[in-house]
Amino acid sequence: MYTVREHNAASHKRPRRGDVESALTTWRTTSVNPSPHQCPPLQQTAYDDPTGALSTEGFAARGSLKRLLLHLDPAPAEYETDTVEIFGFPWVTETALVESTKVLFGLFRQKVYRLETLVQSSSHDFGQAGNLHYEAGDLRQQCVSFLQFIKVFVHRYVEPISSMDACPTHPYEELEAQFPSALLEELFGITLLIGRLKDLPANVQSAFTIQNPGKIFPPSWHSLHLHLDIHWSILEILHMLGYKMQGQVVYAHQFVNLTGENLTDSSLFEEHLCSLLCDLTGLAIGKYNKVRPTEALCSHHYLCSCTKELWVLLMHLLEYRKRVLHTQSFWSYMNLLLRPLVSGKPATEQFRGLPTHCKDPLGFTWWLVTHLAMLGQYSRNGTIQHENHLGDNWAFVEELLKLTCNPKGGLAEEQVRMHVHCCLSVCLLWDPSTSAVSTLWDYYSKNLSASFTVPWLGMSGLGTLCKTPLALLEQARSCSSPSPLHSPGHTQLYRSANSFHIFLRMLALCLAQDRAGGVPQRQIKGRIYSKFSSKKMQELSEAGLMNFLLLFLVVARQIELEDVASRACELLGFLPASCPPGHRTLVWRGQLSLLLLFQERGLDVGAQASWLASSFNETAKEFYNKTTEVSRRLALWGPLGSYLDGVSEVFETSTSLSLSEEKLLNEGFDWLLPACRQTELNSALGFLQIVLAQLRRVHQRNVQPATTFAWAPPTTSVVKERHLAVASALWLHFFPFLRSLRLSQTPPAQLADAAAGFTLLAFDLPSSAPQDLQPNPVQSIMQCFGWDDMVHPLLVTRYLPHLLQNSELVSSLSGDSGAGVSGSAQSLSVRAWFRCVLQQHLHKNPDGSDSRTGRAVEEQLCELTRLVLRLPEVDSLLQRAGLQPTATRLESNPALEMFIKAVGCVYSGLQTLPERSAMVTRALDFIGDILKHIKPSLVSKNQEGLQLTYWAVGCIVKHWSPLLATSKAQQLLFRIVDGLLLPHNLTQQDKALRDSLPMYLQGLSVASSVSQSQGAYLKQQLRSVTRRYLDHFLPASPSIGIIANHPVLLSSCEANSISRGPVLRKIILEVLCESFLQFKGYTPPARLASVLMFLLELLRRNRDSDPALLTLPLPCLLRCVMLVNEPQASTEGPCDQIITVLRSFVEENEGVYDRQVYSTLETVAVLDPSVVQALIPNLSLSLRNTEHKRGLGKNIALRTAYRKLLSLLGESGQVEISSLEIA
Repeated sequence: MYTVREHNAASHKRPRRGDVESALTTWRTTSVNPSPHQCPPLQQTAYDDPTGALSTEGFAARGSLKRLLLHLDPAPAEYETDTVEIFGFPWVTETALVESTKVLFGLFRQKVYRLETLVQSSSHDFGQAGNLHYEAGDLRQQCVSFLQFIKVFVHRYVEPISSMDACPTHPYEELEAQFPSALLEELFGITLLIGRLKDLPANVQSAFTIQNPGKIFPPSWHSLHLHLDIHWSILEILHMLGYKMQGQVVYAHQFVNLTGENLTDSSLFEEHLCSLLCDLTGLAIGKYNKVRPTEALCSHHYLCSCTKELWVLLMHLLEYRKRVLHTQSFWSYMNLLLRPLVSGKPATEQFRGLPTHCKDPLGFTWWLVTHLAMLGQYSRNGTIQHENHLGDNWAFVEELLKLTCNPKGGLAEEQVRMHVHCCLSVCLLWDPSTSAVSTLWDYYSKNLSASFTVPWLGMSGLGTLCKTPLALLEQARSCSSPSPLHSPGHTQLYRSANSFHIFLRMLALCLAQDRAGGVPQRQIKGRIYSKFSSKKMQELSEAGLMNFLLLFLVVARQIELEDVASRACELLGFLPASCPPGHRTLVWRGQLSLLLLFQERGLDVGAQASWLASSFNETAKEFYNKTTEVSRRLALWGPLGSYLDGVSEVFETSTSLSLSEEKLLNEGFDWLLPACRQTELNSALGFLQIVLAQLRRVHQRNVQPATTFAWAPPTTSVVKERHLAVASALWLHFFPFLRSLRLSQTPPAQLADAAAGFTLLAFDLPSSAPQDLQPNPVQSIMQCFGWDDMVHPLLVTRYLPHLLQNSELVSSLSGDSGAGVSGSAQSLSVRAWFRCVLQQHLHKNPDGSDSRTGRAVEEQLCELTRLVLRLPEVDSLLQRAGLQPTATRLESNPALEMFIKAVGCVYSGLQTLPERSAMVTRALDFIGDILKHIKPSLVSKNQEGLQLTYWAVGCIVKHWSPLLATSKAQQLLFRIVDGLLLPHNLTQQDKALRDSLPMYLQGLSVASSVSQSQGAYLKQQLRSVTRRYLDHFLPASPSIGIIANHPVLLSSCEANSISRGPVLRKIILEVLCESFLQFKGYTPPARLASVLMFLLELLRRNRDSDPALLTLPLPCLLRCVMLVNEPQASTEGPCDQIITVLRSFVEENEGVYDRQVYSTLETVAVLDPSVVQALIPNLSLSLRNTEHKRGLGKNIALRTAYRKLLSLLGESGQVEISSLEIA
């Protein structure tokens, strides 16, 4: 510092009180214009936009900086009049500063003192806030205006000092010659007056954080920003003064430093600049102490936008002086300031005063240098131009890198990550440095197996977990293409990536700057290769191996792919064959990522795929080996499952499958698939589906018009050849295993999907299928997985929908008949559906509840039902029968019934014998060996399955009865009767039979009527069935509820069976008479009351009018009435028919049951006397014949019974009584 040598006290005394009071009277209290350095309140937040322009009211935006550096008038439109008002007094514009230097600067000090007084005396009284704001603002504005006047005066009126040997001049000229020195002394005095920013009172420094949208600020805010204005203005004035003096040194004659050196304009500029840089850095240290590492790139080093602009102004001023005056650059000053801070050595004299409580000097230096480098993008106009106006500072940054990477420093990942993050930021601002990348690589090559985690970040600090080759390649891609500097992807990189991943971004930037394979690329590649040896590779942990793979993927993306991939394979070959499964997983994942990169560039992957396939084959063999322990096998599935995931990604991302991808499908799968457990097999089958689908997709696209690719596509023949190679590998290594599973009773759910994929592949590429499936591979595969009756319904219902929804495949099958396959493809598909419907309940739990398999079959069966009804052959039948499904989702049972009805309707409508014969054949093809299909249901205990079985077959018997009566189908009908209706045991079938028996009886009735060859046998069978179930379902005691719902009774009472109902009822009545109403001696038949109630209900419901039908049971009924005297039924009918029946009744029982006959006829006489009256001659003759045969004369008892009967017959009876008495 300087001391006073000949300091005249008057030079610093204040103006007279009268002058000051006069000036105060002119003080305007109107609204204050913002100072040139004032920033709007909204820009004073800590969240200032780093990409936004500086304040429009600042020095840069208004052009002040640009005019300063171009040596233009600071205010060309101001101070043009002869006089100027400064501090309330008028002054001559051209002479004011020369003549009144001390007075003006004295007034300036008074204003500063007054503002400081306001700061000290201000309170929190909101009522005074507005007045204080305007007063303080006015004081600041007067001071700033004075400083602006000094700049204008120096630019316009200061000239270099002439020779000292010149003749005596005018006194003003002497003052003018002394003015530069006087001005220098006054500026020095101002620096002493305002002090340094670091020494400002705490209440003034707190104004940095004031946010007041209302623009009402306390005096402390104005005082703080006045200090900033003064500090910058002093540097401006000294810079302008030095320029105007044209190299002449300006001395302050009154001041010397402690060593006796005079104060000069240059020394004052240097001292003030260094103090200002030191204070601004000190303010940044205070802010850094509150910054978390995760916020380092988001939290700026300036406290408000005013200090931000001050940094920018200093940068441009110092860079200009370096370029023109060859002084030190901005970075040189900052390096001198920061180097002692990071090294722990004392600061130089010019930079003394830095705070001593910085929590992390090295981290702070990284942070400050990074943010200062960002400010270097601002132009002289205060706008971001995304170009570096400051120049780089790599020399100092490399020094910082060496400190960061120094193992003696013992820095944790959380610190290293922030440092490398800052280094990446400056790489994005400056040209990348090969030396910096090399320094970092030396560090990471020694720590490649480290985890690079930050514990307090939790899961977010672990980075991206690359579980698939594509994810690994995507991470390499993100490392190869760093996000823009101010984007969230870059500023939040600390949380999403570790320090090694950030380093990879720097590496990618460095490699990308020399795409032609120049010296930097070769140097870096050589350094990377040289760090790996056989020992080094074997020492890598899983984390280290992952970092190794990511490193080589990043390098491979930037330079020669083949060379890098070859070197990577060579290094991976150093890993021992017995390496842990986790290592093997990572190795394969990395290899597959390289394959994806080869594909991306259209390069053949054969060499890489062969190396990988060989390793996979060996691992699969070990997995298959029966001697492999279970724990080892579980561990081996890790790399094997990873291989499946990776290869599926290779196929999915390929656009042509013409780059030797088939080499990934090798004999290793022959070992793998048979050794898989259920969950593992599901993964393998899922992989197979992906490959099949992608092969078909690519092949179909290839056969269409050529598509434009990023590279020249191979010819169509070459591509087809490659597709055939892929298909052949699939047929060879996968299809035999699938075929071995087709008869499994617990087939994997995805087996059907994979089998369908092969079927569609055979449709697209029939020549690729093996010889045992030729010449019709599609039909052969469908027979294996869909049409074979031995295949599980779960497999069929999932397999067939994949194919039936393919209209092209269905069309191709419509006219073809597969070799060795009986029936058309559509008929076989219907048969398979029919079987699945009949067997849908076999997969429920033993207690009848739904199982997972049962639910799956039910869901899949609905879709299969929908597709079967859309088959051309089925749809044609439905249309001809006038039956079309109305519901969008038709359940399988109603659909089955509708289909059966349609077949029956169409057959009934056919006229010619060939048509009917062909229809019978088709119908039998539709249902196949139905008794074989229903056999599992018959032996199971599932009631729902039994009911469905009896119902479905009953529908067939009922609706196909004319068809089943033909010679081709009658054997099936006989088998149905024997197997379902006349079995030896009916324990389980009661409920099912009760519900469906009417359909069987109605169908058999029709069939027995129309059959030409076996009608008698069918009628016999019908009688047997009727007899059996009349007896089976007849209650022991009469019950109207049970009788009314007797299945035999219901079968005869169908409303729509007018033509076939009487035939069936006749058979029922005949069976009743023959088997249920016959007496054995005097013993009545069993359950007679129930039989008679059944008969009554049968006759009552149908109201038949045919006499032959109605009188059929009458003899049996009369006999029952005679012997049991328990009439339970009555009948009405034509007299002649009844008389004939009664006459026969009398003749049959004459001489045996005479009294019972009379008693029975008494009952008839009560109901209809005229009928019995017609029998009087026969009865009288029968009486006389009986007496004659006995030879005992008149039988008094018999005649008494007869008279009782005659007494009921009216006049005719009385006449006969008189006749008997005479005789």
